[in-house]
Amino acid sequence: MSDVADALRSSLDGPWAEVRELARRQIEPGRFGPPETDLSTEDYRARVLDQLLDLASLGFAGLGLSTDQGSADQGASVTAFEMLGHGDLSLFVKAGVQWGLFGGAVAALGTERHHERYLEPIAEARLLGCFAMTETGRGSDVQSLRTTITHDPATDELVVHTPDPSARKDYIGNAARDGRMAAVFGQLVTADGTGHGVHCVLVPVRDDAGRALPGVSIGDCGGKAGLPGVDNGRFTFDQVRVPRDNLLDRYGAIDAEGTYSSPIESDGRRFFTMLSTLVRGRITVGAAAGSATRNALTLATIYGLHRRQFAGPDGQDVVLLDYRVHQRKLLPALARSYALMYAQNDLTRTMHEVLRAGDDADERDRRRLETRAAALKVAATSHASTTIQTCREACGGAGYLSFNRLGKLRADTDVFTTFEGDNTVLLQLVGKSLLTSYASQFEDLNAVQTVATVARQAGAALLERTISGSLVQRLLTGAPGRDADDALGDRGGQLALLTDREEHVLETLAARLRRAERDDPRQAWQTFDAAGEHVLEAARAHTDRILLEAFAAAIDECPPGEAHDLLDLVADLFACSTVEAHRAWYLEHGRLSPEQAKRLTGRVDDLLAQVRPHAQTLVDAFAIPREWLASDLLDPLSSTEVEASVQGAVSGQGVVTTG
Repeated sequence: MSDVADALRSSLDGPWAEVRELARRQIEPGRFGPPETDLSTEDYRARVLDQLLDLASLGFAGLGLSTDQGSADQGASVTAFEMLGHGDLSLFVKAGVQWGLFGGAVAALGTERHHERYLEPIAEARLLGCFAMTETGRGSDVQSLRTTITHDPATDELVVHTPDPSARKDYIGNAARDGRMAAVFGQLVTADGTGHGVHCVLVPVRDDAGRALPGVSIGDCGGKAGLPGVDNGRFTFDQVRVPRDNLLDRYGAIDAEGTYSSPIESDGRRFFTMLSTLVRGRITVGAAAGSATRNALTLATIYGLHRRQFAGPDGQDVVLLDYRVHQRKLLPALARSYALMYAQNDLTRTMHEVLRAGDDADERDRRRLETRAAALKVAATSHASTTIQTCREACGGAGYLSFNRLGKLRADTDVFTTFEGDNTVLLQLVGKSLLTSYASQFEDLNAVQTVATVARQAGAALLERTISGSLVQRLLTGAPGRDADDALGDRGGQLALLTDREEHVLETLAARLRRAERDDPRQAWQTFDAAGEHVLEAARAHTDRILLEAFAAAIDECPPGEAHDLLDLVADLFACSTVEAHRAWYLEHGRLSPEQAKRLTGRVDDLLAQVRPHAQTLVDAFAIPREWLASDLLDPLSSTEVEASVQGAVSGQGVVTTG
């Protein structure tokens, strides 16, 4: 690795760099990577279970799970999971279910007695568990789950029941084969018939021999498009009784007399407070999607640096990455991956601080974390789906071979766009939070309530900054005027362009919703529904802006030198290609003239030519051990030929442009 790549790696590794380095040394490819040959479903599942037990022996879960919750290092845990995403994603998901979801539910929603009894065996994988939230008829609408958890005062037990087929727990990781206990979410009901909203209870589902316990029916979801090593299954419960103490009662408890109590009076606020404590899972999925995408970009970029096709002006076959159209496939995506990694680092740091504060955390900080986690989960997983497919195509037939991993990466990450929050629903959550200026309990607002809240607000929505206000102010103050040509060449000007789009989309959306009749629920619902794409666009514009802010902050922290200058160049490519991707909006709203829009394409092309000689350095900076990337795509003709292709790009020789 060159000195520049090493400096970039130091910048990218972020606040838990030592965790990344430890993972690079400990996560051995043969031990934790994907199998080298095709396996049956049963053999793959058995392999992944063995890998999970190996991870446990390394103390992998100890970072995020501790009987002393104040000592849990949540940032280190998420970073470790992110690094695991470079290997076999079946193992990442199974580990995420065991320690992130099942263990996380016990840690976040349980109290001291649950921590002392369960966290150590969960961390050591002596108690394998499931996170049973999703139902066949209820996916994103968690608040309307139909599973019931009813207290029986005669026996002081909780009775868990599946009232109808739509209430079956579905797609549950660890359920079909290995789970022994499930964290089951359902409607808590006291003996007098009063419902208290969604709560979580621990339900044993198998005995030590792996047999389903009485009243528990277990099914297997069977084959899936990806993640063959994860045993997704289904649960139904027929009046299953568990001790009252199995209720995870940090936010809602039942005493021996059957009386319910909670530190949070509102059912809605209590529900979203409970879910907010589980935000780590959503953040981890986005992080792993980023890892998989960086795998794909590394493979495709290196392949593009040595694969030659068609003769150039000098009669020599041209390296793929010297074609402008190939650069457009890979380099803007590479720039966006840099922006996403910096934003992910900042999100992980924020999450660590909020979760470390526990119940003392400021409510506004919690809501801000929820919104940013939702926005970046969508951004990272959508980017993964698009970019991994692009990388597959960029490698032609070689990219389609199973051994070269791109097809498997695409299949394994596909579900990331719909679990831990469906991406469309999450964008709606982000849009609502922006519209209501982080109003209290914004997550609890349905379409009608959102319209009413917006109608009461006199001013435009507040833009929340993700980096220090002083840096933003300095950049914006130094930005040129409204001329787009000048703005695109200046970081403050770029931020102003992205901020302008976000503000305008939000203001026009708010104005649109204010026209609805607050007192007519049907019209309010129809207005919000009709504005659905407008809501999503507001969320997307918000995300683009926070990505550039995170990139700007990282550059500001990077010491002067070649690495700093290269980051500056990559950030320019990210900003300009983002504006180019939304060129129609900037034209329609008079922010770009037709001539400026044409020049924008030329500016992006110029940036591609400047970034091209550094492509190898930029993927080297991800510091993904080559053993993790076992693939024929990594077999360059020779290091000399790769270097020659770089020199040719620098000198302009052999560079072919199209369009």
